[in-house]
Amino acid sequence: MGDKIFRLGCDIGGTFTDFVLLDDETGAISINKCLTTPRDPSDAVEQGILELEEQAPQFVDNLEEVIHGTTLVINSIIERKGAKTALITTKGFRDVLELGREIRYAPYDTFAQYPQPLIPRSLRLEVNERIRSDGSVLKALDSKEAEEVIDRLVAQRVESIAVCLINSFENPLHELMLKELIEKKAPDVSVSISYEVLPQIKEYERTSTTVTNAYVKPLTGRYLSKLSGRLASLGFKGRLFIMLSSGGITSVETASRFPVRIIESGPTAAVISGQYYGRLFGIPEMFCFDMGGTTAKSCLIQRGEAGVVPTFEVGRVQRFRKGSGLTIQVPVVDLMEIGAGGGSIAKVSKMGTLQVGPESSGADPGPICYGRGGAEPCVTDADLILGYLDENYFLGGRMKLNKEAASKGIREKIATPLGVPFIKAVWGIHDLINETMAAAAKTHIAEKGGNPKIVTLAAFGGAGPVHAYGLARKLGCRRLMVPPNAGVGSALGFFTAPRAFDVVRSHKVSLNSAHFGDIERIFRELEEDGARALQAEHSRQDLIFRRSIDARFIGQGSETSIEVPERDFSRVTPQAIRRRFDDRYEQLYGRTYPESPVEFVNFKVRAGLPERLLKLPKIATASGRRTLEEAVKGTRPAYSSSSNDFVAHTVYDRYVLGAGVEFRGPAIVEERESTVVIGENATVRVDDHGFLWIELEES
Repeated sequence: MGDKIFRLGCDIGGTFTDFVLLDDETGAISINKCLTTPRDPSDAVEQGILELEEQAPQFVDNLEEVIHGTTLVINSIIERKGAKTALITTKGFRDVLELGREIRYAPYDTFAQYPQPLIPRSLRLEVNERIRSDGSVLKALDSKEAEEVIDRLVAQRVESIAVCLINSFENPLHELMLKELIEKKAPDVSVSISYEVLPQIKEYERTSTTVTNAYVKPLTGRYLSKLSGRLASLGFKGRLFIMLSSGGITSVETASRFPVRIIESGPTAAVISGQYYGRLFGIPEMFCFDMGGTTAKSCLIQRGEAGVVPTFEVGRVQRFRKGSGLTIQVPVVDLMEIGAGGGSIAKVSKMGTLQVGPESSGADPGPICYGRGGAEPCVTDADLILGYLDENYFLGGRMKLNKEAASKGIREKIATPLGVPFIKAVWGIHDLINETMAAAAKTHIAEKGGNPKIVTLAAFGGAGPVHAYGLARKLGCRRLMVPPNAGVGSALGFFTAPRAFDVVRSHKVSLNSAHFGDIERIFRELEEDGARALQAEHSRQDLIFRRSIDARFIGQGSETSIEVPERDFSRVTPQAIRRRFDDRYEQLYGRTYPESPVEFVNFKVRAGLPERLLKLPKIATASGRRTLEEAVKGTRPAYSSSSNDFVAHTVYDRYVLGAGVEFRGPAIVEERESTVVIGENATVRVDDHGFLWIELEES
């Protein structure tokens, strides 16, 4: 075999594990999808690769890299299956994890619950040390006391230790001393210090993030090591990369050190794919919608950029209530996630009304129609009965669906208890999940200053194209785009993600008194940290650095981010930075306050490598050997909300549709991993790359 020409994207979701094999020379793509194996996700990875070899024999020998996204980290936090972890902190700060920000997320709910800290109080110990806010030492760390604290934790057989001392982001001396002592006295115990994980101001967020990193670090290390071993056993000799929550990809070594950075690893990929398509086609506003088996993720992409936020929550007690979860302060793509997927369970609520989600049947047992022991009716069961799915062509025919069992389950569990006609109950499940997603989407778009009527909705995921038309109608969108291989859109997104890593350091100083030469040194140190994190087999000249500063008015509680394109900050004038801050602040909030002094809080750098562009292959034109008639597989009765009845839908084979063809709904377009449903009031056009562009008429 010749040079390594293949790249493999592998995305482990809650229900399915998706694979996309890319030939970099031709742009040809091979795809596969298999059920996720929750007990050991690497089982599904190995199974999927072996199945892919049937399409591309011995491709592993020519595999340059594997890019991987996983829900392992977030699941271990939600299910509390991480390591037995301890915290060493400054005297007086033992209860920071429980105090948090002292904000009630539900002020009128006297029974509101809060998530239990990942570390119980008995394993949170203190050392009598103190660093001032300027980095000077107020009270030195007593090494004898530190050793006694470590001995107490080792005696309790902890697997991981988090170290978070007050003001260590200004001076990490004591944290580094503790790290050295832990590695010396307990070499088998994993250690995470806040100066390496998050050297940033805000005590609760810094402690929570460091503790989370320590909690999942042993588990992540074992999993990635096992995955690397299984790939090697299959003959893989290339490099393994992991998707970051911020939308970049990084080495497996960096992901093992900082697993808190990959909590949203899987959901981010489809957004990055949508971002790439938005730039490619020059779409000013795109609403990226990815609906899988367990959840639906979406993100408004404006001017080709998906927003990145500095903090998010995980493991919420009330799933959609901000403030009810564990706060994690790492860069993450600003996506909205709701419990709406093909596996979302439908049931009759205590109020006697229909409820769909957020609980999911997952991969095991799955919806009733999977025939794997599922007994609760799900969205996929309803989609099958409504005629949107072909029971004999699910996953290209590799998985036969049981329509009779699905019908029986919905009749017994939903229609009869509610006292409504059977089809009304079935349509209610499909329509209610669309309504739930539309309500959340409208809020998300409005918060970003977008307009649903002018956005292009891009559909991804196994269930996304089935529900995209109904969602677009509810949002008022006029255009819908469905890319080829939409069912594995997340795995395809790995190839468009930059190799990048974000680093940050807090250093609070007023603009007027700041020494810009010192700030330039901070930026250069951050660039070195970012370069090490990438562990790139490239010279430093290949690296691209993007600098920014979080600044605020003195006395303010939140910051505004401003870009710093200059390569030597010492040559920048305070007046230029102030003008940049005022312009950005006025853009965001409508006015600024020129008389109020400004201070710097955080200095940030994104280190990255040049992007490897995805080469999209072109499909044959309809004027050649492929015509629209050849793509017709037949007709199938499917439910129409406009007619309130089943109407004939023309069924098209997406693999035979030629470039340039146009047709009207009602129609169904099938490919192996997903199905596109198009209503009566829409026109479909196929472009040169096989993308479906669906124009909706105003109803």
